[in-house]
Order: sequence, then C-alpha cells, then structure tokens
Amino acid sequence: MPRLAAASLAGTAVEFYDFFVYGTAAALVLGPLFFPTFSPLAGTLAAFGTFGIGFVARPLGSVVFGHIGDRYGRRPVLFLSLFLTGLATVAVGCVPSYATIGAAAPVLLLVLRFLQGFGLGGEWGGAVLLAVEHAPARRRVLWSSFPQMGPSVGFLLANGVMLALSAGLTDAEFRAWGWRIPFWGAGLLAAVGLLLRSSLTESPQFQRIGERARLPLAEVLRDHWRRVLLTAGALSVGYAVFYAVTTWALAYATERLGVSRTVTLTCIMAAVAVKGALTPVSALLADRYGRRPLCLAGCTACALWMFPMVALLQTGEPLLMFAGFLGALLAFITMFAVIAAYLPELYEPRVRCTGAAVGYNLGGVLGGALTPVVATALARGEGPPWGVAAYLTGIALLSLGCFALLPETRPVPEPAEAGPAAETAPA
Repeated sequence: MPRLAAASLAGTAVEFYDFFVYGTAAALVLGPLFFPTFSPLAGTLAAFGTFGIGFVARPLGSVVFGHIGDRYGRRPVLFLSLFLTGLATVAVGCVPSYATIGAAAPVLLLVLRFLQGFGLGGEWGGAVLLAVEHAPARRRVLWSSFPQMGPSVGFLLANGVMLALSAGLTDAEFRAWGWRIPFWGAGLLAAVGLLLRSSLTESPQFQRIGERARLPLAEVLRDHWRRVLLTAGALSVGYAVFYAVTTWALAYATERLGVSRTVTLTCIMAAVAVKGALTPVSALLADRYGRRPLCLAGCTACALWMFPMVALLQTGEPLLMFAGFLGALLAFITMFAVIAAYLPELYEPRVRCTGAAVGYNLGGVLGGALTPVVATALARGEGPPWGVAAYLTGIALLSLGCFALLPETRPVPEPAEAGPAAETAPA
C-alpha cells in the first residue's frame, strides 16, 4: 500500500501541476498576451474563460477514460491520462502570442486547455480506484487520501516555479518568456510520473468482476443518475472554494488591491501546504466516524467562512490574507480528503470508474469552471467584494443539501469479522 499510494500521489501531483500552472498563468499574464485588444478586466475574464474550458472537458474525459477503466482496467487509465495531459501542457508553453500569430493564438490556447482537462478527467478516477480497491476496509479513506494530496503538491510545484521566476526575472522578461518555463517542465514531470506508475499492478476488485459492463455510462445513467447529480452538486463547493482562493483571489489581490504577486502567491502557497499536510487527519476521522459527517461538517464550515475570508482578503495584509485562505482550505479538505473513498463506495465495481469520475468532474464544471469568471465579474465595483462571498456561501448551502441526501458508506464489520479479515473487506 505505501508504494501504491506514493505512485498515485506522484501521478496526481504531476497532472494537477499541469492544470494549476495554467490557472496561475491565466491570473497573471495570459490576458494581455493572448487577448491584447481587450481591456484589462475583459482580458482577465477571457483568460479565465479559457481556464474554464478545461473543466468543461473533464466530464468528457471521465466518460471516455471511465469506459476504459471499467472495461479494460484501472491501470491503463493512469498511463493514457498522464501522457495526454503532459503533452498538452508542454504544447501550451510553445504557443506564440497574439502579437506573433494573431487570432490563432487564443484558439490554440483553447484547444490545448481542452486537452488538458480531457486528460485530467480520467486521471482522478484511475488513481483513486487503484488506492481504494487495494486498501483494507478499515483504512480505506486514509490510503485513498494520498491521491487527494496530489493537488496540493501539484499546486505548490506550479506556483513555486512561478514564484521563483516572478522573483528572479523582470516583469518584461517574465511576460516575454519566463511564464513558458513551467509549462515546458511538465514534460520532465510527466516522464517521472509514468516511470513511477510502470510498476503498479491492476486492482484486485477489477480482476474479480465477472461480467464487465458493455456500456458503463449507459448503466450509470440508467441506474445511478440521481447519485451522479447529487455528487456533482455536493462537490461543487469544494471546487468553488479552492479556485476562489488559488485563482480568483490571486488576480484580485494583485490587480485591485495592489498586493505584489510574490506576496500573494506566498500567502496562498502557505495555506495550501498546511491543507495538504492535514489531509490525512480528515481521512483518519472519516475512517473512524464515517464519510458523510465529515462532508457535512466541511460544507457547513465553508458556508460560515466565506464572508470572513473576503473581509480578511480585502485588508491586503499578508498574515490576515493567509488566515482567510487557510480557513477556507481547511473547510475544503475536510470534505475532499474523504470523497476519494466515498464516491467509489457509492457505485458497484463494474461501473465504479465511470460513476465516480463523472460525478467528480461534473462537480468541477459547476464549482470550478465558473467561479473565477463569476467572482471577477462580481468584484467589479468599489469596496469589498461581498457578492463573491454571497456566491460562495450559496454554493456551500447547495452542496450541504446534496450531501444530506447521500447515504453513509463506511464499512461496519460484523462482530465476528472484527479481526484482520475485516480489513480486507471489498468496497
């Protein structure tokens, strides 16, 4: 399990590095480089629009890769999705700007962002299912939380590189070529991730499936459509909060509050690092007390914290901004440390890869694709952007209602099975 968990974490870290480095670039430089004829605000909105295309592509990727995972195994999904995302990310770093090739530049950017999201749509399902379906039942959330730490590692890698380049280069150098370096580095990271995954074995639960689903998506839509919609709504707050902190707040603090790019990135990265380190704590609590209670607690915390977070951000003071970001991300990880085990447990093994991945990535469309754009538009006026806080609070309440309608799935062994045998109970 430690070797498998490490390989799952490394792969998700690489793929989310690819995804996050685009979000940071969209907040910092892509607007003026690829949409120079727009006003500064419109250029930022357009850059965030291409950012959102990646989320729209993710459910499509989850359908295609989910079909592969349910028909041919979880392991092939890990290789194909990582290769596609890495290739698209390197290509983004090679796209000439609008000044060089005109309107073709934003079109190429949009196509490559779509491919990034398509590949990432398959990554999550394959990574978490290998962990979930190998793990002992008593510690299933703990082991499946390792892929959930991958986004934190990927974010820190992406923004660490951006921070170093931003601090070491002049603004002109960063805008001319410095922003491309993190995209080119994705090729090396993808190669490392593929090497680590080469030794993984197929999921034992997949190998035990008798008759495999011929059309997994059709079965999911026929038999589990309500759960797919509920999980999508339930997860939307996590995406909304995470990208409000890591993408919208970065742009807002640098453009509207005049806080330096380096200071803002440092505050966000520190909060993400703490969030990543505490992920196993939430997972252990979920293994002990259940999946649903942790998810309900996380949603409630998000609903209560959004207005304080915006107030702390508005101060422009680094320590207060950090406190606002940290509170939001701790509420977020209370839920998202759990769902890597929770979502697969909601579906039978023959359609698990498709059902879990489609619900997870539809939540990304609802919560992640629109949040930077909507938040940027809501923050246009003078004074604190309370509209952003209200928007995020509303999504948190929606997610709270959806989680309330989902069942608990924590395995409860019979007294006679309380020994070692219970630890290997299937999901």
